[in-house]
Amino acid sequence: MDLCSITEQFNALPIWVRILSLVGFICLSKFSFVLLRWVYVSFLRPGKNLKKYGSWALVTAPTDGIGKGFAFQLARKGLNLILVGRNPEKLKNVSDAIRAKFENIQIKNVVVDFSGDLSQGIRQIQEAIEGLDVGILINNVGVSYPYARFFHEVDEELLMNLVQINIEATTKVTQALLPGMLKRKKGAIVNIGSGAAIIIPSDPLYAVYAATKAYVDQFSRCLYVEYKNSGIDVQCQVPLYVATKMASIRKSSFFVPSTDGYARAAVRWIGYEPRCTPYWPHSILWGLLYFVPDPLFDYGRLSFSLNVRKRGQIKDSRKKA
Repeated sequence: MDLCSITEQFNALPIWVRILSLVGFICLSKFSFVLLRWVYVSFLRPGKNLKKYGSWALVTAPTDGIGKGFAFQLARKGLNLILVGRNPEKLKNVSDAIRAKFENIQIKNVVVDFSGDLSQGIRQIQEAIEGLDVGILINNVGVSYPYARFFHEVDEELLMNLVQINIEATTKVTQALLPGMLKRKKGAIVNIGSGAAIIIPSDPLYAVYAATKAYVDQFSRCLYVEYKNSGIDVQCQVPLYVATKMASIRKSSFFVPSTDGYARAAVRWIGYEPRCTPYWPHSILWGLLYFVPDPLFDYGRLSFSLNVRKRGQIKDSRKKA
């Protein structure tokens, strides 16, 4: 059957059948393009040469969790490190472990408690980066609730820490490093967001945490647009659950990577899209969540959070007893 015969048969169909066929073809083509692009960026696209941004990287909260994973992965790429955390002993332990594995890496430790005097902490960071070619910033520091709770149960200290650490610290550390990047006309800023703010429609009983991470996402997107023509790549990475202390997950699995597993995926995405979910099984979950109606998800998430709240209250009462 030649092309002319096929065209004639198609034209002989009722108009509504032709319209539906055309719509179906467009939808199938779009889905195929999205699928092929996902395969490429998830498995085939090479990571960028991170040294092109500069010879140093600064990582906040590098002594545990995702931040520690980033520190090791960046050292593996040959970058010198400025590690910013509140515990000098833990900073030393991480630094010693990195030096033992990567002998030629230079490391500077900066002790800053982001829940304390933030102005003093920023001054310390500015002094530490003076004269250094800092090309990459990983804004990883963040806190969440000890366990789920209603908004009216959030005490003043926790509320202030959530805002100061998740929002103010991320903002001011970025502001401290941007001038040097602009001067050198190169740099990469990675802000760690959360699926609680982007992927899921709501995160009841973690309202302030989710809201602070929504700020991080919008802040990142705006800076991406502002500075993309200045040689600076700004990105918000949006993980789902990772096996960390903050998430209270000890064992990794297919959908819950270890911190090293997440960081290995994360460094490959630096410098690309303004928002991404580097660990590919997380992106599958994100896609599946589009098919769950918001009210149904809200109900399930609220039930889950209420159970977490109950267990947390029981644990608290045992401590007090």
